[in-house]
Parts: sequence; C-alpha cells; structure tokens
Amino acid sequence: MDWDTHALYAALWASFGLGHSVFSNQGMKRRLRGLGRWYRLAYNAVATLHISIVFAVGLWLLGDAPPFDLPWTIRVVMLGAAGLGVWMMVWSSQYYDMGRLAGTRQIREPEAPEDEPLRLDGPHRYVRHPFYAAGLLIVWGLALSPFGLATALWASIYLIVGGKIEERRLLRLYGEAYADYRRRIPGFIPAPLLGRRPLPEA
Repeated sequence: MDWDTHALYAALWASFGLGHSVFSNQGMKRRLRGLGRWYRLAYNAVATLHISIVFAVGLWLLGDAPPFDLPWTIRVVMLGAAGLGVWMMVWSSQYYDMGRLAGTRQIREPEAPEDEPLRLDGPHRYVRHPFYAAGLLIVWGLALSPFGLATALWASIYLIVGGKIEERRLLRLYGEAYADYRRRIPGFIPAPLLGRRPLPEA
C-alpha cells in the first residue's frame, strides 16, 4: 500500500470538509454578504468544483489499481446498496425545496427565507439526514476497488462529521422541536432497523 498516495487523497477530502465548514458558517456569510442572493449559488458552484477536483485527483492517484476480487454475490449486494442509495436520494429530493438548496430560488425570490420549516414527513420519518444516509449507501456500495474503498472511507468521515456540525445549526434554528425529533429518530440508520418506531404519517 502506498501510504503517501492515500495520505494525499485524505488531505484532499480534509480540504473539502474544511472548505465546507468555513464557507457555511455565519461569520463567513457576513463577510461575503456582498454576494447577496447569489451567495448560495456561488457556494454550491465552488463546492462542486472542489469535490470534482478531489475525485479527479483521487482517480488519478488510485484509479490504476485493479478492482477487488470479490464473489459475484458480494458485488451484487454492494451494487444493490448503491442503487438503493440512488433511489433514496431521488425520493428524499421530493421532500426538499431543491431550488432553495441549489441557490436558484434565492435569485428568483430574494425575500424568500434561507431555511425551510422543519420537515418531519417522507424519509424524515425514518432518518434525520436522508441525503447523508443515501450518500453512505452509494459510496460503500461502490467500494469495489482501492479508489472506491478510499472514497467510501473519507466520504463517510466527511458525512458523519458534517452531520454532527449540521445538528448544531439545526438545534439553533428549530430549538426544542428539533431536540425532540433527534431523541426519537436516528441520524443515519433508519429507525426500524434500530428497533424504533418511525414518526407517524402527517
């Protein structure tokens, strides 16, 4: 194993996580308030470019390594998990204002609030962070090679740490309503798999 190669790929993921943390905090938002309604779209554009560079360099560093020699049954299960993650991502997107997340709604409607009301329907009945949970399924389902495995490892750390940071913001935003929700519903693993009841349908 080339530890220098893996250390460089890990450092790239760390740079992405640090960039996410820096540009999403309130202090940086105040410094960049001159961007106005374009802030969210600009942030997403920079983040997309950054993660694309991370993946491209990772593929350049590790892409020549052959896939793991896994039994076909294991490969089918893993690819099925990735497919489930894609389905969960699509399903979850129906319960978010994707224009607001992308930053396009803020351009069309400058007076629109930055955040949505607390969502407790759809996938949120089962898991607090459905996009993150879907992302974990996808990256581990595609961990069929050294590049895929390294990506799954570093992406998982990013998603789990990012979820913890996001929790603090959500607690400040929604207060006791979110605290109660957090006590009842897990962050990444669907409630029934942990022996908990999902939230009732609205």
